[in-house]
Amino acid sequence: MASAGYHRVAVELRKAASVVVCAHVKPDGDAIASVLALTLALHEMGVPSLPTLADPDGPPSTYSFMPGFGLFVPAGDLETPDVFVALDTPNLDRLGDAESLASNSRLLIVIDHHPDNTGFGDVNVTDPAVAATGLMIWRLLERLEIDPSPEVAFCCWVALIADTGRFAYSNTTPDALHQAAEMLEAGADPAEAHRMVYENRTSAAMALEARVLQRIELANRSRVAHAWVEADDYAETGAKAEETEHLVDAVRSIAGIDVAMLLRVDHDHVRVNLRAKTGFDVGAIARRWGGGGHRAAAGFTYPGDRQALLGEILPLLPGDESS
Repeated sequence: MASAGYHRVAVELRKAASVVVCAHVKPDGDAIASVLALTLALHEMGVPSLPTLADPDGPPSTYSFMPGFGLFVPAGDLETPDVFVALDTPNLDRLGDAESLASNSRLLIVIDHHPDNTGFGDVNVTDPAVAATGLMIWRLLERLEIDPSPEVAFCCWVALIADTGRFAYSNTTPDALHQAAEMLEAGADPAEAHRMVYENRTSAAMALEARVLQRIELANRSRVAHAWVEADDYAETGAKAEETEHLVDAVRSIAGIDVAMLLRVDHDHVRVNLRAKTGFDVGAIARRWGGGGHRAAAGFTYPGDRQALLGEILPLLPGDESS
């Protein structure tokens, strides 16, 4: 079924008069890299295409090293395209500012690996067994009958390492590793990707991480670890909001826990990042509050303060004495 979907997508993209490619709001590494990989591949085919964002802000500066990063155009500056491609996005609402472009396009294509994807496109290629959306783009290239450039391969590699935790998470399958090898053969530079994604942090980001590490608290008989970032922390450290992407992994590294949480506290809500270490389904927890994600990595926005959130979520997590 997925194979037929890839074929249909390739047919539609080859004949498209114009294409806009977009991922979900607050894009992470897989989202940004997948959008750029497909956009660059379409450029190599001669198909007019542009990447856009679901958010009003510019693309996260932490990925400014990516090939094609300068191509992003705000959704409000674009005309409705012939074909809109939504990547790594489980539902229409998650397209944010780009929702109207998607809804009004002649054809809406969805390519995604979230298990809770609603199938909101005219053409849907969804597969929760695939490690990253960037890996789905890699599979699509064969159907597009193009040899990927080193730049496209690099983007797909970044997407893959982002969503597999540098091949450390349980979604690292033999198939993912086989196709990672293909990316290397096509010219992706793994050392450069690792350096730019994980070893290129600002001193402000390190100062913010120091605060987060000092705030780590254990709960539920030490099976849950959580820490938080407050709105004032950005101004006081000089860090940017996008520099919090990997902070939850620092919390996740604590021995003996099942679930890690990073809470980004704003004035009237809390953005919650969840990570599981031992098989607990944090995606199901996120969906209780209208969020989503995967079994081992998910997130949602809570309409309230941090203490109220903890009072509601901790009883649902491993180790709670009442469970």
